[in-house]
Amino acid sequence: MSVHAELPFPPAAVPDPQAVRAFVDHALDRARELGCRLPAPGEGRTAELWRSLSGLGRTDLACARIIEPHLDAVAILRQAGRVDLVSDHDTWAVWAAEGPGEPLLATPSGPAASPEQTADTDPTRSTDPGLPGHPATCPGAPAASGVVPAETWTLTGTKPWCSLADSVTRAVVTAHVADSHGNPTGHRRAFVVATDHPGFAPEPASEWTSHGLAEVTTVPVSFEHVPAEPLGADEWYLTRPGFAWGGMGVAAVWLGGAQAVADLLWEQLRHPRRPPDDAALTALGRLDLELGAARAVLDRAALAVDDGDAAGDRGAAWALRVRRTVADAAETVIRVVSRATGPGPLTGDPAHIRRVESLQVYIRQDHAERDTAALGRTLLELGEEDTPW
Repeated sequence: MSVHAELPFPPAAVPDPQAVRAFVDHALDRARELGCRLPAPGEGRTAELWRSLSGLGRTDLACARIIEPHLDAVAILRQAGRVDLVSDHDTWAVWAAEGPGEPLLATPSGPAASPEQTADTDPTRSTDPGLPGHPATCPGAPAASGVVPAETWTLTGTKPWCSLADSVTRAVVTAHVADSHGNPTGHRRAFVVATDHPGFAPEPASEWTSHGLAEVTTVPVSFEHVPAEPLGADEWYLTRPGFAWGGMGVAAVWLGGAQAVADLLWEQLRHPRRPPDDAALTALGRLDLELGAARAVLDRAALAVDDGDAAGDRGAAWALRVRRTVADAAETVIRVVSRATGPGPLTGDPAHIRRVESLQVYIRQDHAERDTAALGRTLLELGEEDTPW
């Protein structure tokens, strides 16, 4: 099956709820399949991964928005040495955003069972691949690490911006760490949770009223003593090299979405009703410059990741550079295509409207001028004598 599998319905408009559910289920099925097939970042084929993500975004941005977090979660589990948690039946999300109000708290709740106890008492952790509860790993995945957490945890509070909380089976969630008395320690940590616990309660899907990425329902989730399994130590999630790599993978999807918007002008000028004027040709040239530069910086960053030159502050600089370049390119593409094609596509072409609105929502994960300032600050903190360019 190719990366660009046929969608279950034409992406011309947001269909009825049953069709949306079919769309999400189809995308999650694709996520499971691609999670077993596409390479992970930092393992020598990062450019291939990111070009695949761009291809998915160009085919359908909402579908790619569903697939990318699953791939990111699989990569996080590999980086944590927990490939024993990777299966061919779970679907994953990554929820790491913060918001106002009381934070989501993780509290230790007692010692974990020993491996022998786990195997004897928990059928979902069976060591027999023939039993229904066995976490069958993807073909070709590294051997399971056999890591068993030293203690169990529970999560209580609210986590904002949880995409597809009503659809995925598991998630990587960041939470603020508390001690055994419930007092915050000032640290954050990543955890794995299952979404079928009775204490896991997403807000109604009706709270997601966005026109862009309308199929990717994103709402706060209330946690009430939800069991959680830690990934790494305190602060590991935010300080690992893969944090920057995952952010650049998201930008690869943005690039595909921008390419899809630009495709409209390309098709119009390849089959024009009248010879293109200088304004149209200038617009086409501008699209080539913007999208070519964005692709080039992604390709160069992929080389840095695989060469071991994108960790720590260097990785942070690459992530900021890539995300700002691609986000700026996407905004330029939207503006240039709109000015070159006029009001027609934005009032009479539902597929184009959906592409533009979804891209506008998605690139708002970028923090615009704040991230540009952060890039400048990071470059100075690297303390290198030569200029970065």
